[in-house]
Amino acid sequence: MLAGNAVTLTLIAIPFVLIGGFLIAGICGYMAGLIGASNSPISGVGILSIVLCASVLILVVAPTSVTQPALVAFALFITAIVFACATISNDNLQDLKTGQLVGASPMRQQIALIVGVVAGASVIPFVLNLLAKAYGFAGAPNVGVVAANPLPAPQATLISALAKGVIGGSLEWKMIGIGAAVGVGLILLDTALGAAKKIRIPPLAVGIGIYLPMSATFAVVVGAILSEWYTRRALKTPNPDRAERLGTLVASGLIVGESLWGVLNAGLIVGTSNDAPIGLVPEAFAPAPWLGVLCFVGIIILLYSWMLKRARMAPER
Repeated sequence: MLAGNAVTLTLIAIPFVLIGGFLIAGICGYMAGLIGASNSPISGVGILSIVLCASVLILVVAPTSVTQPALVAFALFITAIVFACATISNDNLQDLKTGQLVGASPMRQQIALIVGVVAGASVIPFVLNLLAKAYGFAGAPNVGVVAANPLPAPQATLISALAKGVIGGSLEWKMIGIGAAVGVGLILLDTALGAAKKIRIPPLAVGIGIYLPMSATFAVVVGAILSEWYTRRALKTPNPDRAERLGTLVASGLIVGESLWGVLNAGLIVGTSNDAPIGLVPEAFAPAPWLGVLCFVGIIILLYSWMLKRARMAPER
């Protein structure tokens, strides 16, 4: 559908990836080196990237009912490459910063990163395909899916909606302008509060809270409250550094464990063609969700109590 404009689109895509990827890699890399990769604004620069890319494409190729889906796919493909530049920059700067602190060799770190890229590229496609077969993704056709609860993908949905809106001419530019104005206002307010040494309002956190659903952010809020509660008690132990390290390790283990279990459960769902392969009670058993919540809360209490006990038993520093 776009074969007649292949040369023109290529001449647009390559400079966009090189220049846009260079600038975004610099922005995200700087933020990763400054405050860490988890706080790098990949979503924000990705939104700007897809809007700019789609806007440039429709200036060259007039979207029609035939070419519109192909243009959307092409814009998403270009933006995916720019996203890759941003994430690689995040990973590089985060690792190099950590390596400098522990005295690691940059060359050996780069070798390890290359191995990580190869390992990730070898594993991730199979994992995504497994998740697609087991659960499906919100907004996708989800043909032949075993479980009837598709996984949410709010960031991917937002990027796709922006591409379709720009190319299809249905994007509410007024809302984009309002969002930009709110963002500028939040930045000014956050700066003023920082200068006055008051509690601050991070603009990035507000933006994420606006477009991410409660299901994706509620656990973060609960985790932040638990972290504050634990930190205050850890400071009262003889060895607060040990208590903090234990807390970080357990929290990281919960995150990684949940991810690994999700993949394992997806494999069981696909292998058994059953959306509840290890279900202990029938689906109609009403108290099941509440029992699950109580068990989870109980495990959290036991883990945090164990960490505080270990920290109190450690020699004072």
